[in-house]
Amino acid sequence: IKALEESDVILLLIDAQTGVEAQDLNILRLAQRRHKGVVIVVNKWDLVEKETNTARDFEKEIKNRIAPFNDVPVVFTSVLEKQRIFRVIETALEVHENRTRKVKTSELNEIMLEAIEKYPPPAHRGNLIKIKYVTQLPLYYPAFAFFCNHPKHVKENYKNYLENQLRKNYNFTGVPIEIFFRQK
Repeated sequence: IKALEESDVILLLIDAQTGVEAQDLNILRLAQRRHKGVVIVVNKWDLVEKETNTARDFEKEIKNRIAPFNDVPVVFTSVLEKQRIFRVIETALEVHENRTRKVKTSELNEIMLEAIEKYPPPAHRGNLIKIKYVTQLPLYYPAFAFFCNHPKHVKENYKNYLENQLRKNYNFTGVPIEIFFRQK
């Protein structure tokens, strides 16, 4: 836990023979709450019987277990045979870059307000929720403030929609995104 607290990106090592266990999920959730970048490393890949789509199916199973935060890179390695070890470091550096990515407010507003216009937030008790503008907060992880007239009434599913739009338009792979709604 101390190592996780002091890190920017964690490499979550999973044994290919046992798969994702409860302790792995606990570490992942802790990293998510602390806004750390995550790379899942599946080790001992040389010991797994492989068929045509074994890696794809295994990755899909991992992402189902870790949902809803499943925009995480998965790297299959074999330390014994020295397979894809450097790929793990390259991926961790990419995730660190994603974690420190800053988006210009003008560009952010242009893209996100268009997405909001296509699919506006649902009204709350007859009150229309209008999101005026978006800005990225100056934090050490990706956090965005959406300024609107009724911030307390924006539902969780709409927050998820906004997060998905951010992930679709900008590369935040491996990094939890925090979204805040503020009064305007």
